[in-house]
Order: sequence, then structure tokens, then C-alpha cells
Amino acid sequence: MTAYEPEGATGRPGGADQRGTPGADAGYDAVVLAGGAARRLGGEDKPGVRVGGRTLLDRVLAACADATRTVVVARPRPTARPVEWVREDPPGGGPLAALDAGLRHTRAPYVLVLSADLPFLEEKTVRRLLDTLRAGTPHEIPGASRPARDGHATRIEGPGARHDGHDIRADGLDTCHDGPGTRAEVPGARAEVPGARHGDPGSRADGPGTRLDGVLLTDPDGRDQPLVAVYRADALRRELGVLAAAHGSLSGLPLRRLVAALDLTRITDPVASFDCDTWDDIAAARARIREHGHVLDEWISAVKDELGIDLDVDTGVLLDLARDAAHGVARPAAPLTTFLVGYAAARAGGGPEAVAEAARKAAALALRWADEDTPEVRPDNGSPAAPATPATPATEPDAG
Repeated sequence: MTAYEPEGATGRPGGADQRGTPGADAGYDAVVLAGGAARRLGGEDKPGVRVGGRTLLDRVLAACADATRTVVVARPRPTARPVEWVREDPPGGGPLAALDAGLRHTRAPYVLVLSADLPFLEEKTVRRLLDTLRAGTPHEIPGASRPARDGHATRIEGPGARHDGHDIRADGLDTCHDGPGTRAEVPGARAEVPGARHGDPGSRADGPGTRLDGVLLTDPDGRDQPLVAVYRADALRRELGVLAAAHGSLSGLPLRRLVAALDLTRITDPVASFDCDTWDDIAAARARIREHGHVLDEWISAVKDELGIDLDVDTGVLLDLARDAAHGVARPAAPLTTFLVGYAAARAGGGPEAVAEAARKAAALALRWADEDTPEVRPDNGSPAAPATPATPATEPDAG
């Protein structure tokens, strides 16, 4: 594995003047909460548990690989991708304290907040969360839901809505930090937090045109997953400041206090929101990635992580090449040919285009090779041509 050894427990703090102004294509930072006691795993180091040959933490880091900066709140350890390491004060102070510690090291206007136990989170889900938040307002967003005044979520249907039937698990969930009450029990309810600012510029308002503070996933039972979400950094800083002022510290406070104070839209994704809190969850995740429809993609992702390769290629092209080499030449030619294609692509500068061109040349060669083993057809009657008879020297005496 290409491991990035942590350089220290702290990174570079970001100040208020570094956050920038959100734009349509504004970047994002990621904060991954990877501490916690993992009591339901018997105290096992949950982020280090492997699913599909990769640690849970590395799987999450792969989903946010295009983040401008990734901050992991946990004790430092080797990872497959470079990150910055921080710790909450005090260690074990709970999810809000950990989030605050990570947020202090971010600069981007949007912050992706994740737990480190999400085996099926993918980049496409992260992009969907970001695109929804960048849409600007919580109204008329296809596939999203927003809580009504009675506290019940109202789903806004549209082309982006997902109703896939992946029912991996539907029980209650803990966060990575295992703190009490870390799941929001009343989606979108406005918290009565002492000292909360109702009506200040930038605070939550319920009228049309309100700017969203964030977008989060919900599990199959509709429960909020505040640690699979994208937030506006300024909204997080604002509400964390309010809570810290009201309680004197963020240590021990549940996530629902923060979630209830933000204007959020929900997106349902039962696969990406699946997290691993128990050994049964780990077993279910390991079984799923070995199903026929997933195993190849999972294996390719694991190999790329292990080799330190960040390259998207058309696996169908390579599989077709391997098939042609196996059938047209010999079975052992398949792996050797694909290896040589990779080597040639690397010498040509790498990238998907180089792989595709090398694969095209090798596939054409394999087909030409196979054609030579096919009997020729005579153009006059369509019958296979007789094998050519080698010429032999004349044995008759020369008549002359």
C-alpha cells in the first residue's frame, strides 16, 4: 500500500479570511470523524477494520478524494491518501467537539462531514450532496426532502429521486463517536438552544428563498445521518459558536443540537448511508461486496488503492482484450497482454486515453492472430481452400 505516514497531530489552521465566497463550482474540504470508543465492536479500532481488503477509513477517504483538504479527527495512522490529523480537546469529547476541531483546519466554503465507518459511500453520492447544496435554496430540489412545520419530512419528487431497493439494514445507528444521542431524532426540528439567534442575518428563516445550511443523507427508515452530509462552513461555525457559548463547552453535546439549529435538506440513499456499528454490519458489508454485481468494481478499487493509482479506465475494454487474447492466442496470454498494455500506457504518459489506445492496438493484434488460424475461403465456390502443398524437386529425367 502507498501509505502516507502522518506528519503530526495538527495541521494548518484556517482563519475567517481564508474561507472565500461560495461559487457555482466552489471546492470543498472534508472532515472525517474517526475517533470514538466503538463500544458495539468491543472496543475494536473501527476505522482500521477491513472491508474488501481496505480499511473503513480508506474507503471513506476514497469517496472524498477530490476534496481540497481532508482533515481526520483521530489519532494519526498510515492511510492510503494524504490527510491532516487533529484531535478534539479533550480526546473523546464527542462528535461536536471533534467536528469543531476539524472545522478549525478547513478553509473551503463547503465542508463534507463524514464518519469513518461508511463502506459504500462513493464519489457520486458526495457530488450529489454538493450539487444539491450549491443549488442554493431548499425549495423544489428533485429527490430531496425538507421538514414541514409539523416536523414531518416532505419529499420533493423529481428525476433525481432514488427509490432503490437495497435493504442492507434498517436498525438504529450509532455514530463513529458513539456519543449519546448522536442521531437526530426529529428531522429538521428547530432547537430551542439558549442564546440561539433567531432572525439574525444568515440564521435560519422559514420563508421562500432561504439559503440552505446543508444537505444530509437519511437511512432507509428516514433517520438523519448528520455524519454523511455537506454543510456551509459559515453555518457550522455560527451554530457551533452559539452552542459553545450557551454550554461553556461542546464536549459531550449530542449532534442533534447542531442539526436542529440548521436549515437542512435530506436525500435518501440506503446504500451510501449504511454504516458499520456492529460485527453483523461488518459481515453484511463484506458479503455484499462479494456479490456478482459488485465484486469486480470493488476489486479494481482495492487494487488501485493498494498500488497508489488514481486512474479511471474502461474496464470493459480491458476485459474484452483479455477475452480476445485468451481465445485467439492462448489462455495465459490474457494476463500477460493486459500487463503489457498497462506498461505501454505508462510509457506513453499514462491516463485513460493511453490505456485505451494501447488496448486497441493489442486487441487488433489478437484478432489478426486469430484470423490466421481460420481456413481460407475460395472466392469461386465458397469451399475452404486446400492446404498448400510444398513444392518438391522434379524426379523425372530432363527430356532435353
